[in-house]
Amino acid sequence: MKKKNVISFALFIITLAVLPHLVSGYWQRVLTQTFLFASIAVGSNIIIGYTGYPAFGNIAFFGVGAYVTGVLTTKYNMAFVATLPFCALSGIVLAILLGIPILRLKGHYFAIATVGVMETIKELIDNMTELTGGGLGLTLPIMQGEPEHIYRFFYYAMLLCMLFALFLSYVISKVKLGYALRAIRVDEDAASVMGINTPLYKTFAWALSASAVGIAGGIYAYWLSYIDPHTVFVGTYSVKMFAMILLGGAGTVMGPLLGAFTLELISELIWSKFIAIHGMVLGLLIIFIILFIPKGMFE
Repeated sequence: MKKKNVISFALFIITLAVLPHLVSGYWQRVLTQTFLFASIAVGSNIIIGYTGYPAFGNIAFFGVGAYVTGVLTTKYNMAFVATLPFCALSGIVLAILLGIPILRLKGHYFAIATVGVMETIKELIDNMTELTGGGLGLTLPIMQGEPEHIYRFFYYAMLLCMLFALFLSYVISKVKLGYALRAIRVDEDAASVMGINTPLYKTFAWALSASAVGIAGGIYAYWLSYIDPHTVFVGTYSVKMFAMILLGGAGTVMGPLLGAFTLELISELIWSKFIAIHGMVLGLLIIFIILFIPKGMFE
């Protein structure tokens, strides 16, 4: 990373760290939600952007992470922070188990399969009433303290989650794994011929992606304090995630982050006035990006 970029990024992080002391609770919530989607987009970019596998159902790991935190805090009285490693671990294990059969598929077949997996997990959780509460959901312990302190706690928790996903993405882009994933994206058969163990690398990429998305889900569950299958396995989250990755630039480190900030702030400032057609506007935006800026704005 160039010195100029390092300085710019450091100033960006310092600004985000100071903002909670300068803005209202409303904008703290907006930024916390932006960090959430940035974490999902940056984490998912590892499998979607670097590897070229359109994992539309990556929100499955978000939902699983949310329920891991929900179950551990409500059924086993575990502290919230202590649940986060289990959120990452659950994503890793699930991605490995699913990756063995599903990553044999390519293109739209893989995309459809991941959506099917997400819906299957959602239905399983919906029917595990004794553990997950089923359709009634789970009510997590409410954090004690002044509202101002609670807002800032979740602001910084989501910020750290975003930075973790970004760090993971950056490290991958600079090591052998990152080069192997890019080779798979360009031509998987050629990469295999060159000696790259494509099934192993793809599974490893999906597991790392799932770990970041799972942690985001765990923080979200504690922030929301109540979850049910319909609040954490949300199809529109997948669409927003893809829009952010495409807008910023798939396969880049900073692209999904900048795409998330751009899209969320536009959504808050403008799209909130068009709630009834929000989904249609989002779909039209994706079509526009694919047609006119297929490599993203920040490649």
